[in-house]
Amino acid sequence: MTNKTIKIKDVAIVAGVSTATVSRALSKPEQVSEATRSAVLDAVRQTGYRINQTARNLRKQRSGVIAALIPDLGNPFFSQILSGMASELSKEGLSLIVVDSQQIGFEPAQMLEFLYMKQADGLIVLDGRIIVPHATAGGSRSPVVYACEWNSQADGSGVRVDNESGGRLAVEHLLALGHTDIGFVLGPQQNPLTGSRKDGALAALHQAGLNLPAHWALSGDFTLDSGAKAAQDWAALPVRPTAMFCMSDQMAFGFIAELTRLGYAVPDDVSVVGFDDIEIAHYFTPGLTTIRQPRFAVGCEAAKLLTCALQKEQKDEQASHTVLPVELIVRATTAAREGT
Repeated sequence: MTNKTIKIKDVAIVAGVSTATVSRALSKPEQVSEATRSAVLDAVRQTGYRINQTARNLRKQRSGVIAALIPDLGNPFFSQILSGMASELSKEGLSLIVVDSQQIGFEPAQMLEFLYMKQADGLIVLDGRIIVPHATAGGSRSPVVYACEWNSQADGSGVRVDNESGGRLAVEHLLALGHTDIGFVLGPQQNPLTGSRKDGALAALHQAGLNLPAHWALSGDFTLDSGAKAAQDWAALPVRPTAMFCMSDQMAFGFIAELTRLGYAVPDDVSVVGFDDIEIAHYFTPGLTTIRQPRFAVGCEAAKLLTCALQKEQKDEQASHTVLPVELIVRATTAAREGT
């Protein structure tokens, strides 16, 4: 028997269930038991049955496409998140397209039109500045899920990491090395990630009986350039912190590179902690001490939230919010304060 002749009834015979049950197990798995779904999937593998995804999407008036909206397509931070999304969506026969919200002429209304026109069945937003309301068209609701960043005015489900805990871990690590003069390189002022990471870092300082002088909170925007500018600001300070918490790896790389150009050494002159643990952090010289985000897991979880909403097809589904843990990764950019 070739794949072209295999029909859903063949799968039903092997699984020992009805064709209707096979259909439910493949299209609405939440309506069957785990044992039944497992039996059907085993039968699909045994028979070599292939779902006609195009026909299924036409019947459901779906595109089979999910759109991800990110703030900077060139930022390597997003690579593992997008990989996690694509991996999870492919299990449901869905494809992923990526839209850069920083592209010239982009307007959030374009995404609503995208959903209304059924060019995408749902949207994953990684840019907290963007508010995209749930789109309702043709009697069905297109789900919107926020990942990494969030917006308090948005009503969609979301997944992010424990940014506050990450900020606390970064500063606690520096305190444990004997540093008491600790400064920050902040992210964008209105970004919720900046606020959460700063709150955690300040909590660790205050618990140690320390404060953050205002002029030691250097401006940044999560980019290499802003990290380099922060290094120039650090070098110009009359009294410099002996340790710096940079609120993204990109800023940490820019900070360290510019310090090296100016003749300073890390960690001899200043210890540096980043945030994200993107791939280059391990290979950077010196290796970057940082807070690891489980980026692949963030992408997977965001895709799961969205596909779950699609499967339930509810117009007023309760929003779900997931917070994943972070981890301190110690490398070579931090060292004990001299004399401790």
